[in-house]
Amino acid sequence: MTKNLKPFEQLFKEHFKPLCGFAMKYVGDLDEAKNLVHEVFISFWEKFDTLPVDTHYRSYLYTAVRNRSLNHLRDRKKLIALENAEHKMAEENTAMETAELEKEIEYAINSLPEKCRQIFELSRYEGLKYQEIAEKLEISVKTVEAQMSKALATLRTHLGEFLSLIFILISP
Repeated sequence: MTKNLKPFEQLFKEHFKPLCGFAMKYVGDLDEAKNLVHEVFISFWEKFDTLPVDTHYRSYLYTAVRNRSLNHLRDRKKLIALENAEHKMAEENTAMETAELEKEIEYAINSLPEKCRQIFELSRYEGLKYQEIAEKLEISVKTVEAQMSKALATLRTHLGEFLSLIFILISP
């Protein structure tokens, strides 16, 4: 490697801070601006010996930093757009899964025998205690308990494939 380090070093010392300020106007983040200027200087170093002698290094560096900054902004917009699209798709999938789950729950509840379904709905939808259900339907508390056990077992069987989704939807 026969690169002459002195002129490059002088350019780096003279232009690094002003180029960082220039990049900062585009990207709005000092660390990111420094990274972009470092990348430009690395690329510049790799080409330094092959550039024409009459190259205006200052103009070359500012143009390179501007282009690198604009490319960075473009790439960041694409990344943000992709993340937003992924988030939106996840929300839509969750909404579809929730709707499907609601239909399955309704189907499972409707498949219960009449008395069993009535007891389940009084307990879960109206919030009645077993004693209150027993009094309202004029049956024993033991009958309510047995019918609720039967209803829950039937629902577990019908909704088994949805259990993981149920836990995901109700977890904080």
